[in-house]
Amino acid sequence: MRYVPLDTPKPNSKIGLGTWQFGSREWGYGPDYEQRAAQIVRRALELGVTLFDTAEIYGFGRSERILGAALGDDRAKVVVASKIFPVLPLAPVVQQRAVASAARLGVAGIDLYQVHQPNPVVADTTTMRGMRTLQDVGLVGEVGVSNYGLRRWRFAEAALGRRVLSNQVRYSMVDRGPEKDLIPYAEQAGRIVIAYSPLGQGFLSGRYDARNPPAGAVRRANPYFLPENLERGTELIATLREVADAHDATPSQIALAYLLRHPNVVAIPGASAVEQVERNAAAAEIDLADDEYAALVTAAHAFRPVTGLAAVPKLIRARTRK
Repeated sequence: MRYVPLDTPKPNSKIGLGTWQFGSREWGYGPDYEQRAAQIVRRALELGVTLFDTAEIYGFGRSERILGAALGDDRAKVVVASKIFPVLPLAPVVQQRAVASAARLGVAGIDLYQVHQPNPVVADTTTMRGMRTLQDVGLVGEVGVSNYGLRRWRFAEAALGRRVLSNQVRYSMVDRGPEKDLIPYAEQAGRIVIAYSPLGQGFLSGRYDARNPPAGAVRRANPYFLPENLERGTELIATLREVADAHDATPSQIALAYLLRHPNVVAIPGASAVEQVERNAAAAEIDLADDEYAALVTAAHAFRPVTGLAAVPKLIRARTRK
């Protein structure tokens, strides 16, 4: 395993573990998943994973409980990260919700406490006042945000009066927006970009095509899995396979290695089985050659999916056919 080269109380592994699926039925993993989740967490620990990310909204608290129980006595050794869902993120509410999350996780302090979404009405001034108090009393270590643009990330830092260590955003070879400004800022300022959905919810795995679309409500709602987009992604997947063959790796591992080439990027893929977390962790050790990285960049830029409003009627028709 490799780690972000930053001065933090605990090392942040370049591959973390996202736990949205823990306790969340919409991923369709079945009733035995809680036991599997514990096995996944234990194996991740053995592989050197130190960042475990959850949120109060995942399974309405179940993800936090499952993760805390699975970590057991190792909770104090790793970076336990959670997120507040900012329905009304006033300072007292932020403090109360952090206490509740810590209790569900079974920790004395949350290593990284993040604002899950920017609130369009409540300014970060009051939210960060609550975060600052949580830091002052020792309940929160580092503060982070999620789904913030660069301008609001920097404003949040000014409001906190301290570093906002991380910004957790959608980032993958098919969602490259953070490369424009968030990642350069993180590298310049000593911050971290945490990439969620780093495999495009499995789009980049190469397991799916127009004749073999994924199951599960979450993926069916993702326009990338429209038959037209799966067809458009053929060349991108072919390039991933070509690079993967040169490294005796999988397309998913190469897609992760693409992100991890940035020193201040951490990826937090989910895992539905122990074997998957093993493959994800191994991606941290892959070094892409310059020409391989250039080929991946070219292929990623050439992918032009149907998204936004144009994808809505197609998604409706696809769901109706099912």
